[in-house]
Amino acid sequence: MDITEQPKLKRDDIIELRITDQAEKDQCFGRLENGMGVMVSGMLAVGDLVSAKIKKVRQRYIEAFVVEVLEPSPDRTEPLCSYFGVCGGCKLMHIRYEAQLQYKQKKVKDALEHLGDFVAPPVTAVSACADPFHYRNKIEFSFSNMRYLLPEELSMEKLDRPKDFALGFHTPGNFEKVIDIDYCYLAKESMNRLLKLTREFVIANALVPYSARAHTGYLRNLVVRFSENREEVMVNLVTSWYDEDIMQRYRAHLESGMEGVKMTILNNVTSRLNTVATGDEEFTLSGDGYITERLGNHDFRISANSFFQTNSSQAEVLYNATLEVGDLKAEDTVFDLYCGTGTITLYLANYCRQIIGLEVVESSINDARSNALLNGITNAEFYKVDLKDFQALLGTLERYDNPGVIITDPPRAGMQPKALATMIRLRPRRIVYVSCNPASLARDGKEICAHGYTLLSVQPVDMFPHTSHIESVACFERTSPF
Repeated sequence: MDITEQPKLKRDDIIELRITDQAEKDQCFGRLENGMGVMVSGMLAVGDLVSAKIKKVRQRYIEAFVVEVLEPSPDRTEPLCSYFGVCGGCKLMHIRYEAQLQYKQKKVKDALEHLGDFVAPPVTAVSACADPFHYRNKIEFSFSNMRYLLPEELSMEKLDRPKDFALGFHTPGNFEKVIDIDYCYLAKESMNRLLKLTREFVIANALVPYSARAHTGYLRNLVVRFSENREEVMVNLVTSWYDEDIMQRYRAHLESGMEGVKMTILNNVTSRLNTVATGDEEFTLSGDGYITERLGNHDFRISANSFFQTNSSQAEVLYNATLEVGDLKAEDTVFDLYCGTGTITLYLANYCRQIIGLEVVESSINDARSNALLNGITNAEFYKVDLKDFQALLGTLERYDNPGVIITDPPRAGMQPKALATMIRLRPRRIVYVSCNPASLARDGKEICAHGYTLLSVQPVDMFPHTSHIESVACFERTSPF
Protein backbone atom coordinates (compact mmCIF):
# COMPACT_ATOMS: atom_id res chain seq x y z
CA MET A 1 0.00 0.00 0.00
CA ASP A 2 1.36 3.47 -0.89
CA ILE A 3 2.14 5.49 2.23
CA THR A 4 -0.19 8.25 1.05
CA GLU A 5 -3.03 5.79 1.74
CA GLN A 6 -1.88 5.25 5.33
CA PRO A 7 -3.16 7.39 8.21
CA LYS A 8 -1.84 10.83 7.39
CA LEU A 9 1.53 11.69 8.89
CA LYS A 10 2.89 15.20 8.50
CA ARG A 11 5.88 17.34 9.28
CA ASP A 12 6.66 17.72 13.02
CA ASP A 13 4.63 14.63 14.01
CA ILE A 14 6.38 12.44 16.58
CA ILE A 15 6.82 8.77 15.65
CA GLU A 16 8.30 5.79 17.46
CA LEU A 17 10.36 3.05 15.83
CA ARG A 18 13.20 0.54 16.25
CA ILE A 19 16.46 1.18 14.34
CA THR A 20 17.28 -1.83 12.16
CA ASP A 21 20.16 -0.68 9.96
CA GLN A 22 22.89 1.93 9.55
CA ALA A 23 22.85 4.28 6.56
CA GLU A 24 25.09 7.02 5.19
CA LYS A 25 25.55 10.61 6.39
CA ASP A 26 24.62 10.24 10.07
CA GLN A 27 21.42 8.42 9.23
CA CYS A 28 19.89 5.13 10.32
CA PHE A 29 16.91 3.18 9.05
CA GLY A 30 13.85 1.65 10.64
CA ARG A 31 10.20 0.92 9.92
CA LEU A 32 6.93 1.91 11.52
CA GLU A 33 4.49 -0.82 12.51
CA ASN A 34 2.66 -0.36 9.21
CA GLY A 35 5.87 -1.11 7.28
CA MET A 36 6.64 2.46 6.27
CA GLY A 37 10.40 3.08 6.00
CA VAL A 38 11.99 5.91 7.98
CA MET A 39 15.43 7.49 7.58
CA VAL A 40 16.38 8.93 10.98
CA SER A 41 19.19 11.46 11.47
CA GLY A 42 21.22 11.30 14.66
CA MET A 43 23.97 9.36 16.41
CA LEU A 44 22.07 6.09 16.74
CA ALA A 45 22.80 2.37 16.91
CA VAL A 46 21.07 -0.65 15.44
CA GLY A 47 18.62 -1.85 18.09
CA ASP A 48 17.79 1.57 19.53
CA LEU A 49 14.11 2.25 20.16
CA VAL A 50 13.64 5.95 19.44
CA SER A 51 11.12 8.72 19.17
CA ALA A 52 11.69 10.94 16.16
CA LYS A 53 10.22 14.10 14.68
CA ILE A 54 9.21 14.03 11.01
CA LYS A 55 11.04 16.44 8.70
CA LYS A 56 9.51 15.34 5.42
CA VAL A 57 6.99 12.75 4.19
CA ARG A 58 8.03 11.41 0.81
CA GLN A 59 6.11 9.02 -1.43
CA ARG A 60 7.92 5.88 -0.29
CA TYR A 61 9.58 6.82 3.00
CA ILE A 62 9.81 9.39 5.77
CA GLU A 63 12.74 11.60 6.79
CA ALA A 64 13.00 12.33 10.51
CA PHE A 65 15.47 13.29 13.24
CA VAL A 66 15.86 11.66 16.61
CA VAL A 67 14.22 13.28 19.62
CA GLU A 68 14.97 10.69 22.30
CA VAL A 69 16.44 7.22 22.67
CA LEU A 70 13.68 5.40 24.55
CA GLU A 71 15.52 2.08 24.84
CA PRO A 72 19.27 1.93 24.07
CA SER A 73 20.73 -0.80 21.91
CA PRO A 74 23.02 -3.39 23.53
CA ASP A 75 25.55 -2.34 20.86
CA ARG A 76 25.94 1.05 22.51
CA THR A 77 28.94 2.16 24.57
CA GLU A 78 29.92 5.45 26.16
CA PRO A 79 32.09 7.53 23.78
CA LEU A 80 35.46 8.48 25.25
CA CYS A 81 35.69 11.77 23.40
CA SER A 82 34.03 14.87 24.84
CA TYR A 83 33.63 16.27 21.30
CA PHE A 84 31.61 13.29 20.07
CA GLY A 85 28.50 14.38 18.22
CA VAL A 86 30.03 17.77 17.38
CA CYS A 87 33.28 16.81 15.66
CA GLY A 88 32.63 14.70 12.57
CA GLY A 89 35.71 12.49 12.92
CA CYS A 90 34.38 9.58 15.02
CA LYS A 91 30.76 9.06 14.12
CA LEU A 92 30.64 5.47 15.39
CA MET A 93 32.42 5.92 18.74
CA HIS A 94 29.11 5.33 20.55
CA ILE A 95 28.99 1.78 19.13
CA ARG A 96 31.01 -1.15 20.53
CA TYR A 97 33.98 -1.91 18.27
CA GLU A 98 32.83 -5.50 17.64
CA ALA A 99 29.47 -4.16 16.43
CA GLN A 100 31.23 -1.60 14.21
CA LEU A 101 33.03 -4.46 12.46
CA GLN A 102 29.77 -6.33 11.87
CA TYR A 103 28.17 -3.17 10.47
CA LYS A 104 31.10 -2.60 8.09
CA GLN A 105 31.01 -6.19 6.85
CA LYS A 106 27.30 -5.81 6.17
CA LYS A 107 27.92 -2.51 4.41
CA VAL A 108 30.28 -4.20 1.92
CA LYS A 109 27.98 -7.19 1.45
CA ASP A 110 24.87 -5.02 0.96
CA ALA A 111 26.60 -2.87 -1.67
CA LEU A 112 27.69 -5.92 -3.65
CA GLU A 113 24.21 -7.44 -3.49
CA HIS A 114 22.11 -4.35 -4.13
CA LEU A 115 24.38 -2.30 -6.41
CA GLY A 116 26.42 -5.04 -8.06
CA ASP A 117 23.73 -7.77 -8.29
CA PHE A 118 26.07 -10.33 -6.69
CA VAL A 119 24.33 -13.30 -5.09
CA ALA A 120 25.78 -14.30 -1.71
CA PRO A 121 29.06 -12.42 -2.29
CA PRO A 122 32.05 -14.06 -0.54
CA VAL A 123 32.69 -11.31 2.01
CA THR A 124 34.82 -12.48 4.94
CA ALA A 125 34.87 -11.06 8.47
CA VAL A 126 36.53 -7.66 8.75
CA SER A 127 40.22 -7.59 9.68
CA ALA A 128 40.06 -5.62 12.91
CA CYS A 129 42.49 -2.97 14.05
CA ALA A 130 44.51 -4.23 17.03
CA ASP A 131 44.05 -0.89 18.82
CA PRO A 132 41.02 1.11 17.64
CA PHE A 133 42.39 4.26 19.33
CA HIS A 134 45.50 6.35 18.59
CA TYR A 135 45.96 4.60 15.25
CA ARG A 136 46.43 7.56 12.90
CA ASN A 137 49.94 8.36 11.69
CA LYS A 138 48.82 11.72 10.27
CA ILE A 139 46.54 14.40 11.67
CA GLU A 140 45.65 17.74 10.05
CA PHE A 141 44.57 20.41 12.51
CA SER A 142 43.16 23.71 11.23
CA PHE A 143 43.42 27.25 12.57
CA SER A 144 40.49 29.65 12.38
CA ASN A 145 39.47 33.08 13.62
CA MET A 146 35.93 31.71 14.07
CA ARG A 147 35.67 29.21 16.91
CA TYR A 148 32.69 26.87 16.90
CA LEU A 149 30.81 27.23 20.17
CA LEU A 150 30.02 23.93 21.87
CA PRO A 151 26.38 23.35 22.90
CA GLU A 152 27.12 23.94 26.58
CA GLU A 153 28.73 27.31 25.75
CA LEU A 154 25.64 28.77 24.09
CA SER A 155 24.02 29.63 27.45
CA MET A 156 27.23 30.85 29.14
CA GLU A 157 27.46 34.58 29.92
CA LYS A 158 31.28 34.52 29.92
CA LEU A 159 33.28 32.14 27.75
CA ASP A 160 36.44 30.40 28.97
CA ARG A 161 38.05 30.63 25.53
CA PRO A 162 38.20 33.45 22.96
CA LYS A 163 35.76 33.27 20.07
CA ASP A 164 38.34 34.48 17.55
CA PHE A 165 40.87 31.64 17.90
CA ALA A 166 40.60 27.90 17.34
CA LEU A 167 43.02 25.09 16.59
CA GLY A 168 41.38 21.77 15.87
CA PHE A 169 38.91 20.33 13.36
CA HIS A 170 36.39 21.97 11.06
CA THR A 171 32.77 21.63 12.00
CA PRO A 172 31.18 19.17 9.51
CA GLY A 173 29.93 21.08 6.48
CA ASN A 174 31.46 24.40 7.58
CA PHE A 175 34.71 25.64 5.99
CA GLU A 176 35.02 28.64 8.35
CA LYS A 177 34.35 27.46 11.90
CA VAL A 178 36.74 25.20 13.78
CA ILE A 179 36.23 23.26 17.02
CA ASP A 180 39.04 24.10 19.46
CA ILE A 181 40.36 20.61 20.27
CA ASP A 182 42.50 19.78 23.31
CA TYR A 183 42.87 16.05 22.67
CA CYS A 184 42.10 13.60 19.88
CA TYR A 185 41.66 9.90 20.64
CA LEU A 186 42.67 8.90 17.11
CA ALA A 187 46.00 10.75 17.28
CA LYS A 188 49.23 9.41 18.71
CA GLU A 189 50.13 10.76 22.15
CA SER A 190 53.05 12.71 20.66
CA MET A 191 50.61 14.42 18.29
CA ASN A 192 48.46 15.56 21.19
CA ARG A 193 51.55 16.89 22.99
CA LEU A 194 52.51 18.85 19.87
CA LEU A 195 48.98 20.21 19.58
CA LYS A 196 49.24 21.54 23.15
CA LEU A 197 52.71 23.00 22.60
CA THR A 198 51.66 24.71 19.37
CA ARG A 199 48.58 26.25 20.97
CA GLU A 200 50.71 27.56 23.86
CA PHE A 201 53.21 29.15 21.46
CA VAL A 202 50.79 30.83 19.06
CA ILE A 203 48.62 32.25 21.86
CA ALA A 204 51.67 33.52 23.80
CA ASN A 205 52.93 35.23 20.65
CA ALA A 206 49.50 36.58 19.60
CA LEU A 207 49.78 35.00 16.14
CA VAL A 208 46.68 35.56 14.02
CA PRO A 209 44.77 32.59 12.53
CA TYR A 210 43.75 32.62 8.89
CA SER A 211 40.25 33.79 7.99
CA ALA A 212 38.71 31.65 5.25
CA ARG A 213 36.23 34.46 4.53
CA ALA A 214 38.51 37.52 4.49
CA HIS A 215 41.59 35.59 3.30
CA THR A 216 43.78 37.29 5.89
CA GLY A 217 45.84 35.93 8.77
CA TYR A 218 49.06 33.99 9.29
CA LEU A 219 48.28 30.55 10.76
CA ARG A 220 46.60 27.99 8.48
CA ASN A 221 47.26 24.38 9.53
CA LEU A 222 49.24 22.17 11.86
CA VAL A 223 50.00 18.83 10.22
CA VAL A 224 51.69 16.13 12.32
CA ARG A 225 52.95 12.78 11.00
CA PHE A 226 54.36 9.83 12.94
CA SER A 227 56.46 6.81 11.99
CA GLU A 228 55.46 3.81 14.08
CA ASN A 229 58.54 1.77 13.17
CA ARG A 230 61.13 4.52 13.69
CA GLU A 231 59.13 6.57 16.23
CA GLU A 232 59.94 9.72 14.28
CA VAL A 233 57.70 12.78 14.25
CA MET A 234 57.18 15.40 11.53
CA VAL A 235 55.65 18.77 12.35
CA ASN A 236 54.51 20.95 9.45
CA LEU A 237 53.15 24.38 10.32
CA VAL A 238 51.35 25.80 7.28
CA THR A 239 51.33 29.61 7.17
CA SER A 240 50.53 32.42 4.74
CA TRP A 241 54.12 33.73 4.67
CA TYR A 242 57.55 32.87 6.02
CA ASP A 243 58.83 34.60 9.17
CA GLU A 244 62.23 33.27 10.14
CA ASP A 245 62.24 34.74 13.65
CA ILE A 246 58.85 33.24 14.54
CA MET A 247 59.78 29.87 13.03
CA GLN A 248 63.07 29.61 14.92
CA ARG A 249 61.36 30.45 18.21
CA TYR A 250 58.62 27.92 17.40
CA ARG A 251 61.27 25.26 16.66
CA ALA A 252 63.00 25.94 19.99
CA HIS A 253 59.68 25.76 21.87
CA LEU A 254 58.82 22.36 20.33
CA GLU A 255 62.29 20.92 20.88
CA SER A 256 62.28 21.90 24.56
CA GLY A 257 58.82 20.37 25.01
CA MET A 258 59.61 17.16 23.07
CA GLU A 259 63.04 16.40 24.45
CA GLY A 260 64.35 12.99 23.38
CA VAL A 261 61.93 12.66 20.44
CA LYS A 262 63.43 12.41 16.95
CA MET A 263 61.66 15.18 15.08
CA THR A 264 61.78 17.14 11.84
CA ILE A 265 60.07 20.54 11.76
CA LEU A 266 58.86 22.17 8.55
CA ASN A 267 57.08 25.34 7.50
CA ASN A 268 54.96 25.11 4.37
CA VAL A 269 53.98 28.52 2.97
CA THR A 270 51.05 29.25 0.69
CA SER A 271 49.16 32.34 -0.46
CA ARG A 272 46.34 30.32 -2.02
CA LEU A 273 42.79 31.21 -1.07
CA ASN A 274 41.74 27.60 -0.38
CA THR A 275 42.25 25.78 2.92
CA VAL A 276 44.23 22.77 1.67
CA ALA A 277 46.99 21.94 4.17
CA THR A 278 49.91 22.08 1.71
CA GLY A 279 52.32 24.80 0.66
CA ASP A 280 53.89 26.20 -2.49
CA GLU A 281 57.19 26.69 -0.65
CA GLU A 282 58.76 24.57 2.07
CA PHE A 283 61.31 25.54 4.70
CA THR A 284 63.06 22.88 6.79
CA LEU A 285 63.66 24.19 10.30
CA SER A 286 65.21 21.05 11.78
CA GLY A 287 65.84 17.41 10.91
CA ASP A 288 65.84 15.75 7.50
CA GLY A 289 62.60 17.18 6.15
CA TYR A 290 61.07 13.69 5.96
CA ILE A 291 60.35 10.66 8.14
CA THR A 292 60.75 6.98 7.28
CA GLU A 293 58.16 4.26 7.88
CA ARG A 294 58.74 0.54 7.49
CA LEU A 295 56.09 -1.83 6.11
CA GLY A 296 57.08 -5.46 5.82
CA ASN A 297 60.68 -5.52 4.63
CA HIS A 298 60.54 -2.12 2.96
CA ASP A 299 61.31 1.43 4.05
CA PHE A 300 59.22 4.33 2.76
CA ARG A 301 60.39 7.92 2.88
CA ILE A 302 57.47 10.26 3.64
CA SER A 303 57.71 13.97 2.91
CA ALA A 304 55.30 16.65 4.13
CA ASN A 305 52.92 16.38 1.18
CA SER A 306 53.35 12.70 0.28
CA PHE A 307 50.35 10.38 0.31
CA PHE A 308 50.75 7.48 2.73
CA GLN A 309 48.15 5.23 4.33
CA THR A 310 47.17 6.87 7.63
CA ASN A 311 47.12 3.61 9.63
CA SER A 312 50.53 1.97 9.31
CA SER A 313 49.78 -1.35 11.02
CA GLN A 314 46.56 -1.88 9.04
CA ALA A 315 48.28 -0.84 5.81
CA GLU A 316 50.49 -3.90 6.26
CA VAL A 317 47.38 -6.05 6.79
CA LEU A 318 45.87 -4.57 3.61
CA TYR A 319 49.00 -5.21 1.55
CA ASN A 320 49.37 -8.76 2.87
CA ALA A 321 45.77 -9.44 1.87
CA THR A 322 46.55 -8.09 -1.61
CA LEU A 323 49.62 -10.28 -1.87
CA GLU A 324 47.77 -13.39 -0.68
CA VAL A 325 44.84 -13.20 -3.10
CA GLY A 326 47.00 -11.99 -5.99
CA ASP A 327 48.70 -15.40 -6.03
CA LEU A 328 51.71 -13.95 -7.87
CA LYS A 329 54.02 -16.23 -9.83
CA ALA A 330 57.77 -15.71 -10.11
CA GLU A 331 57.43 -15.22 -13.87
CA ASP A 332 54.52 -12.73 -13.65
CA THR A 333 54.39 -9.20 -14.99
CA VAL A 334 52.11 -7.13 -12.75
CA PHE A 335 50.47 -3.75 -13.38
CA ASP A 336 49.59 -1.57 -10.38
CA LEU A 337 47.01 1.07 -11.35
CA TYR A 338 46.60 4.23 -9.25
CA CYS A 339 49.86 3.27 -7.56
CA GLY A 340 50.37 6.53 -5.63
CA THR A 341 53.80 6.58 -4.01
CA GLY A 342 54.30 2.93 -4.94
CA THR A 343 53.73 1.32 -1.56
CA ILE A 344 51.77 -1.66 -2.94
CA THR A 345 54.00 -1.83 -6.03
CA LEU A 346 57.18 -2.15 -3.99
CA TYR A 347 55.55 -4.42 -1.39
CA LEU A 348 54.79 -6.94 -4.16
CA ALA A 349 57.97 -6.51 -6.22
CA ASN A 350 59.88 -9.41 -4.64
CA TYR A 351 57.12 -11.86 -5.63
CA CYS A 352 57.07 -11.34 -9.41
CA ARG A 353 59.44 -10.83 -12.35
CA GLN A 354 58.48 -7.21 -12.99
CA ILE A 355 55.87 -4.76 -11.75
CA ILE A 356 54.73 -1.52 -13.38
CA GLY A 357 53.15 1.32 -11.36
CA LEU A 358 50.88 3.86 -13.09
CA GLU A 359 49.84 7.14 -11.44
CA VAL A 360 48.75 10.64 -12.51
CA VAL A 361 50.40 12.72 -9.74
CA GLU A 362 53.99 13.53 -10.66
CA SER A 363 55.20 14.06 -7.09
CA SER A 364 53.86 10.62 -6.16
CA ILE A 365 55.74 9.04 -9.08
CA ASN A 366 58.94 10.78 -7.93
CA ASP A 367 58.40 9.46 -4.39
CA ALA A 368 57.78 5.95 -5.77
CA ARG A 369 61.03 5.98 -7.74
CA SER A 370 62.93 7.30 -4.72
CA ASN A 371 61.49 4.56 -2.52
CA ALA A 372 62.47 1.91 -5.10
CA LEU A 373 66.08 3.18 -4.96
CA LEU A 374 65.97 3.34 -1.15
CA ASN A 375 65.01 -0.35 -1.02
CA GLY A 376 67.31 -1.52 -3.85
CA ILE A 377 64.34 -2.68 -5.95
CA THR A 378 65.23 -2.89 -9.63
CA ASN A 379 62.23 -4.73 -11.12
CA ALA A 380 59.70 -1.93 -10.48
CA GLU A 381 59.11 0.89 -12.93
CA PHE A 382 56.73 3.83 -12.72
CA TYR A 383 54.93 5.88 -15.36
CA LYS A 384 52.98 9.11 -15.04
CA VAL A 385 49.64 8.75 -16.79
CA ASP A 386 46.06 9.83 -16.32
CA LEU A 387 44.30 6.45 -16.17
CA LYS A 388 41.53 7.65 -18.43
CA ASP A 389 44.31 7.69 -21.09
CA PHE A 390 45.55 4.25 -20.02
CA GLN A 391 44.98 2.86 -23.52
CA ALA A 392 47.32 5.47 -25.04
CA LEU A 393 50.14 4.16 -22.84
CA LEU A 394 49.78 0.58 -24.03
CA GLY A 395 52.23 1.17 -26.87
CA THR A 396 54.89 2.13 -24.32
CA LEU A 397 54.02 -0.88 -22.20
CA GLU A 398 54.39 -3.31 -25.13
CA ARG A 399 58.02 -3.84 -24.12
CA TYR A 400 56.67 -5.75 -21.09
CA ASP A 401 54.84 -9.05 -21.11
CA ASN A 402 51.06 -9.00 -20.85
CA PRO A 403 50.17 -8.72 -17.14
CA GLY A 404 49.29 -11.93 -15.34
CA VAL A 405 47.87 -9.88 -12.46
CA ILE A 406 46.57 -6.32 -12.27
CA ILE A 407 46.23 -4.47 -8.98
CA THR A 408 43.92 -1.47 -8.99
CA ASP A 409 43.50 0.94 -6.06
CA PRO A 410 41.24 3.71 -7.39
CA PRO A 411 39.88 6.76 -5.52
CA ARG A 412 36.45 6.76 -3.89
CA ALA A 413 34.68 7.39 -7.18
CA GLY A 414 36.06 4.12 -8.54
CA MET A 415 37.73 3.44 -11.86
CA GLN A 416 37.32 5.81 -14.78
CA PRO A 417 35.22 3.87 -17.35
CA LYS A 418 37.90 3.92 -20.08
CA ALA A 419 40.54 2.70 -17.62
CA LEU A 420 38.21 -0.08 -16.49
CA ALA A 421 37.55 -1.15 -20.09
CA THR A 422 41.29 -1.14 -20.93
CA MET A 423 42.13 -3.17 -17.83
CA ILE A 424 39.54 -5.80 -18.71
CA ARG A 425 40.78 -5.91 -22.32
CA LEU A 426 44.27 -6.88 -21.08
CA ARG A 427 42.73 -10.14 -19.76
CA PRO A 428 44.98 -10.69 -16.72
CA ARG A 429 44.66 -14.00 -14.87
CA ARG A 430 43.56 -12.14 -11.74
CA ILE A 431 42.40 -8.63 -10.89
CA VAL A 432 42.87 -7.46 -7.30
CA TYR A 433 40.67 -4.45 -6.61
CA VAL A 434 41.64 -2.49 -3.47
CA SER A 435 38.58 -0.42 -2.62
CA CYS A 436 37.87 2.46 -0.23
CA ASN A 437 34.20 2.65 -1.27
CA PRO A 438 31.91 -0.42 -1.34
CA ALA A 439 29.54 1.26 -3.82
CA SER A 440 32.32 1.82 -6.37
CA LEU A 441 33.59 -1.73 -5.85
CA ALA A 442 30.10 -3.08 -6.52
CA ARG A 443 29.67 -1.03 -9.69
CA ASP A 444 33.11 -1.81 -11.13
CA GLY A 445 32.98 -5.42 -9.94
CA LYS A 446 29.72 -5.96 -11.81
CA GLU A 447 31.39 -4.74 -15.02
CA ILE A 448 34.46 -6.93 -14.47
CA CYS A 449 32.31 -10.04 -13.97
CA ALA A 450 30.29 -9.20 -17.09
CA HIS A 451 33.48 -9.80 -19.09
CA GLY A 452 34.42 -13.31 -18.04
CA TYR A 453 35.61 -12.92 -14.44
CA THR A 454 34.33 -14.43 -11.19
CA LEU A 455 34.49 -12.78 -7.77
CA LEU A 456 36.56 -15.15 -5.61
CA SER A 457 36.79 -13.24 -2.33
CA VAL A 458 36.33 -9.91 -0.59
CA GLN A 459 38.40 -9.14 2.51
CA PRO A 460 37.31 -5.96 4.35
CA VAL A 461 40.07 -4.27 6.37
CA ASP A 462 39.22 -1.72 9.05
CA MET A 463 41.70 1.10 8.51
CA PHE A 464 39.58 3.72 10.30
CA PRO A 465 37.88 2.51 13.51
CA HIS A 466 35.03 4.68 14.84
CA THR A 467 34.30 5.99 11.33
CA SER A 468 32.03 4.56 8.65
CA HIS A 469 34.91 4.08 6.19
CA ILE A 470 35.97 0.56 5.21
CA GLU A 471 38.66 -0.71 2.83
CA SER A 472 38.25 -3.99 0.96
CA VAL A 473 40.50 -6.27 -1.07
CA ALA A 474 38.44 -8.02 -3.77
CA CYS A 475 39.87 -10.73 -5.99
CA PHE A 476 38.46 -11.50 -9.47
CA GLU A 477 39.64 -14.51 -11.45
CA ARG A 478 39.29 -14.94 -15.20
CA THR A 479 37.00 -17.88 -15.88
CA SER A 480 36.29 -17.26 -19.56
CA PRO A 481 38.84 -16.86 -22.36
CA PHE A 482 36.83 -14.03 -23.93
